[in-house]
Amino acid sequence: MHPSDIAGFTQIGQSNLGGFGDGMQVMRGEAGALYVAHFGPSGKGTSILDASDPSDLRLVRQWDGPEGGHTHKVQVADGMLMTNHEAFRGGVPERVGMAIYDLSDPFDPREIGFWDSTGLGVHRIVYEGGPYAYVSARPEGFDERIFVIVDVSDPEHPVERARWWWPGMGPGERPTWPESESRSVHHGMIDGDRAYLGFWDSGMVILDIGDLDDIGVVSHLQWDVGGHTHTVLPMPGRGIAVVTDEAVTNGCDDDPHMVRVVDIADEANPEIVSICPVPEGDFCDRGLRFGAHCLHENRPGSYRSAEVVFATYFNGGLRVYDTADPVSPVEIAHWIPESPPDQPACQINDVWVDEDLLVYVTDRVNGGVYTLEPDESLASRLREARL
Repeated sequence: MHPSDIAGFTQIGQSNLGGFGDGMQVMRGEAGALYVAHFGPSGKGTSILDASDPSDLRLVRQWDGPEGGHTHKVQVADGMLMTNHEAFRGGVPERVGMAIYDLSDPFDPREIGFWDSTGLGVHRIVYEGGPYAYVSARPEGFDERIFVIVDVSDPEHPVERARWWWPGMGPGERPTWPESESRSVHHGMIDGDRAYLGFWDSGMVILDIGDLDDIGVVSHLQWDVGGHTHTVLPMPGRGIAVVTDEAVTNGCDDDPHMVRVVDIADEANPEIVSICPVPEGDFCDRGLRFGAHCLHENRPGSYRSAEVVFATYFNGGLRVYDTADPVSPVEIAHWIPESPPDQPACQINDVWVDEDLLVYVTDRVNGGVYTLEPDESLASRLREARL
């Protein structure tokens, strides 16, 4: 068990999600509603909390995950809630794809539509409003996840609008890359007519999605060390992207999984310009995963910045980086809680930063969800760097 290690934050709230603390993705909605998707081992699917008093998170509603699957991702926009449905740990769920809920009552979602992906289901969804949801899915016939655009303009009858995969990933196609390398879409962040994909063992891909009938590759950048590229987040107006690789093994037996800053000003020739500082300490020996994972994704309705980046680092907690100088990013705050019950170290998984600068983070094993408040020095920098 490890004590807390905090710089720049005060923890003001926490919920163990009714004793089912495997919190995965977290997102704030209307009327103080906080939505937490569960990783899956607990058997739970989604929890809804009342965070109108962020120091007293109250569990309002919680439902089970699907038998043989999990719904570990959640998106909220345009009065709708979306959750993925994916096969989990060898299970065979009754349905796979993406569920759509009406949020007329933010605390009582009502399912109104479902998109059937076939195959093993949807892994991640990006939906910020409008007609399209952008998902990573493994439809029938594919060995890895591909990029799919789903038209949700009629949410009761969602339909696939377009799909993209790297040549060699499709049914009957022969890969042209080493067997040891997995080309798989984690998810794609959208900026105008560009999609920025984390492409797992193959770094990042920038797609031109201006014509959904003819999606094209703008560029592909792969690195020598790392793998499991997770999030590619373009920083508005700066010609850079911040990119995470996800640690997927315990300790430090695998390559380091870091946070990179990539120059995308010449989008046809992206170039790594720096690596954000790696937390120093005995993290390799603490147990469970150590390495980068998720970013706060600058969504509309949340805190948005082109310079300050919030990154989760599993047993390294939450790290906050200032990329004002993209060649020399600096850490300006961090937060590591005490080890939750029955686990050797925390596993900080996802982060949401609200417009009021309050921060919500999840632990994927037992910790549930936490509320953090920045101290005045950090809050001043956040306000200064706000878009």
